[in-house]
Amino acid sequence: MPIAELPNSRTEPDGSAVIRVLSYNIRSMRDDEDALARVIRACAPDLVFVQEAPRFFRWRKHAARLAAKSELVTLSGGATASGPLLLCSLRVTAERTEDVLLPLTPGLHRRGFATAVVRIGGARLGLLSCHLSLQARERYAQAGMLLDRLAALDVPHAIAAGDINERPDGRSFRRLAAELQDCWTVRPWGGEHTSTPGDPHQRIDAVFATKGIEVLGCGVPRPQDLPGLDDADLRAATDHLPVLAALRVPAQ
Repeated sequence: MPIAELPNSRTEPDGSAVIRVLSYNIRSMRDDEDALARVIRACAPDLVFVQEAPRFFRWRKHAARLAAKSELVTLSGGATASGPLLLCSLRVTAERTEDVLLPLTPGLHRRGFATAVVRIGGARLGLLSCHLSLQARERYAQAGMLLDRLAALDVPHAIAAGDINERPDGRSFRRLAAELQDCWTVRPWGGEHTSTPGDPHQRIDAVFATKGIEVLGCGVPRPQDLPGLDDADLRAATDHLPVLAALRVPAQ
């Protein structure tokens, strides 16, 4: 059943962490960078799973500037993960990070994962930001690699989010949803479709969580859903709409 309001971040008395998670394809910051930062700030995330972060000249400087404008810090990824990037608030303590490059198919774009293990409150969890292939066979293989990489993080709970480049009825999306919770399906909030801002008609971006995480709400934030969010900023920021989720992660 849809919910009216998305819970705010907090740490529960038992140490479990209620966190806000944002997944966002930012098209290498080629659009309105200030609008992009305003959208991120309005969502008040603890974690941002970025796709298409800048990958070329002075990419670290660009990523750091976006983090600063969004009142966040960089965690891992960027060019060293071929585009996926992780940002976080100061609420997050990093335990370890690793950028993973996936096998290159000749003639196709190089893909990768930005991963981390972090602690928030009394919770410990793994993170993975992804941008899967446009080519169906490669995308399906990468979905399997994503599941393997999450398992290799060896943590009690994990979140994977990103641009799947496929709708929920596609076999790569279904491969992920068979093993993980598709957070929009579990508890929808806000809007559904992530592409494109001017004509939202398909859901190709998603937040997934392992089974032990409680989904409190997930979807595309709309101006009526969040204070300070403006429809013009959503259209100007990039060519995707963001996905925002509130999750409760049990204490370790």
